[in-house]
Amino acid sequence: MPPKSPRTTLTALATALKRRPFLWAAVAVATVVVVVLSLVLAGQARTGPEATAGRVLGGVAAAQEASKDRSGRYASLWLKGNDRTLFERGEEVPADGAEDVRSIECGTGWLAAARVEGQVYLRSSASDTVSGDAGGVPLPDCISTEARDALLADLGNGRAFPAPAAAALAAPAKDPGYRPAYHLTPDQRWMNDPQRPFLKDGLWHYYYLYNADYPEGNGTEWFHATSTDLVHWKNEGVAIGKFRNGLGDIETGSAVVDAEGTAGFGRGAVIAVLTQQDAGVQRQSLFYSTDNGYSFKSYDGNPVMDNPGAEHWRDPRIVWDDANSQWLMLLAEGHKIGFYTSPDLKKWTYVSAFEQDGMGILECPDFFQMDVDGDPAKRTWVLAAGANGAEEGRTTGLAYWTGSFDGEAFTPEGGHQWLDDGADFYAAVTWDDPRLTDGQRKASRHAIGWMNNWAYARNLPTDGWFGAASVVRDIRLNSDGGRPALVSAPTPALRSLEGEASEVPAGNLARGKALPVPESGAFKVDVELERPANGAGEARILLQSAGKTYATVGYDFRAGQAFVARDGDALATADTGVDGAYSQVRTAGGGSPGAASAAGSGGDTVRLAVYVDRSSVEVFADGGRQTLTSLVFPPAGAKEVRLAADGGDVTLRKGTVTPLASIR
Repeated sequence: MPPKSPRTTLTALATALKRRPFLWAAVAVATVVVVVLSLVLAGQARTGPEATAGRVLGGVAAAQEASKDRSGRYASLWLKGNDRTLFERGEEVPADGAEDVRSIECGTGWLAAARVEGQVYLRSSASDTVSGDAGGVPLPDCISTEARDALLADLGNGRAFPAPAAAALAAPAKDPGYRPAYHLTPDQRWMNDPQRPFLKDGLWHYYYLYNADYPEGNGTEWFHATSTDLVHWKNEGVAIGKFRNGLGDIETGSAVVDAEGTAGFGRGAVIAVLTQQDAGVQRQSLFYSTDNGYSFKSYDGNPVMDNPGAEHWRDPRIVWDDANSQWLMLLAEGHKIGFYTSPDLKKWTYVSAFEQDGMGILECPDFFQMDVDGDPAKRTWVLAAGANGAEEGRTTGLAYWTGSFDGEAFTPEGGHQWLDDGADFYAAVTWDDPRLTDGQRKASRHAIGWMNNWAYARNLPTDGWFGAASVVRDIRLNSDGGRPALVSAPTPALRSLEGEASEVPAGNLARGKALPVPESGAFKVDVELERPANGAGEARILLQSAGKTYATVGYDFRAGQAFVARDGDALATADTGVDGAYSQVRTAGGGSPGAASAAGSGGDTVRLAVYVDRSSVEVFADGGRQTLTSLVFPPAGAKEVRLAADGGDVTLRKGTVTPLASIR
């Protein structure tokens, strides 16, 4: 029997209603109930943070379409990061009720997030779905999950990490001596300059200068380490050996992924251009790898740059200049940085020089673009180099200048600044994550340095190994309404090392407070301190052995500066004739407290994050505007840490001590 058509069904229903009028009333009542319930449920769906996020993200979607129509491309947005590109290209986005809004774009798509009442909601160009579940919103093909996670982190919704294994947090069964728990070190012998990492097939490849013959013999080579997260490292072995092609040992340079095969070794080949030194003459050579950077071959045409007669001619830093479709090299040439260009990484043409006197011999240059305050409209170039700050009451470190670049020459805007004010952050390299969007890559990048100093590098009391790398930090270029400056924060993946934090009771520090530190010797101290009413006084974190303070991390409220003193540690007090630079107090901004311009940013409180390992401290103060990296060697004896005040009435608002797991 054929089914009844809708027309037949409706006709029958109408006939029944004519015969039984009371049915009309029942149908009418039911209809009203359905309409009322629908309105109520719709009203409930349109209230609360999800409704607010839906409205705000709908505004972002409309603005993105307007931007696409008017300019032919999507645009970025970050309310707290001061990026208003979407407003300028598209239209204003009503953001009432949202604590922050962020949108990234990749040319053919976009992803946006709004933070409302502490919750983060997402929407993308691939779907109208608005969800607080990151995995519930489809991503455009050109936006990676890493880019999405970085966006979420910008809005305060960073990735959660599982707790590390208990064994990794425990004190080692065998005394590790001064070998760090969570810093990269050579398994044995000597380490110095880091080489900029690159990403290949989801794995970070990093090299450092290594001397297997230290202390008996000289000459470095490139040792290879890999990581998936820039925290846990695996030493892979020597990738480029020394004294094998007749041009000397293997020194600092750059490794790049030649995506288009410009050097002639195939698309995706890894090309290393580095300094070789033989009989005191420095030349630049090319090595290539077709196995993702695990092994390299020397180019038959080496050296690709022969020395023109210069004493200092080393440390090539190579970057791709996208605007001019060329490779760009910076070369350390004594008191200047030479600029060279190349189409193929083999033939290099000199184009300009940046000269700087009064800072010693410049080394290990770096060159990159960053957006001031995350705003693409304020994109600027940053030139950095290892330098000597003795004339400023400092030691060596990473100096940098901001300015413009026209494809040939760099023009600084103002004088130099320093990335880290400690004694032991040198030969640093920076890099970005190619999985992020262009805007994200220009807003933040990673940095790592050699945690040592040539003034005393050969006098350290370590046993069988010499040298360590700093933790990886993330840097941004912020202006705070004034001159742009690099600010630092520990890279978020370091949270994967964190055990259970112990609270430190709030209160006045006049009588001091003992901190609950782990026996492993690896931990982080976070404190938030109230500024004294009279603006005077110091807060001090005292690192102690056998009841005696060997190092102090502090904050001087009057000067607005963090500082590190280590004049009581095992190296400073040893009868080894260590250079006097080791015992000098290091303060944010340089020389003695109050001598420089690194004053705090104001506000009612100051926050310090102090990463302590078995032979180092790394201090991040005042939102990362001040950083100090220092080696510290505890004397023998039971280890304790105390929080104290000096010269004023200082109050702890809150604090925690968090054990950090070993990566070995």
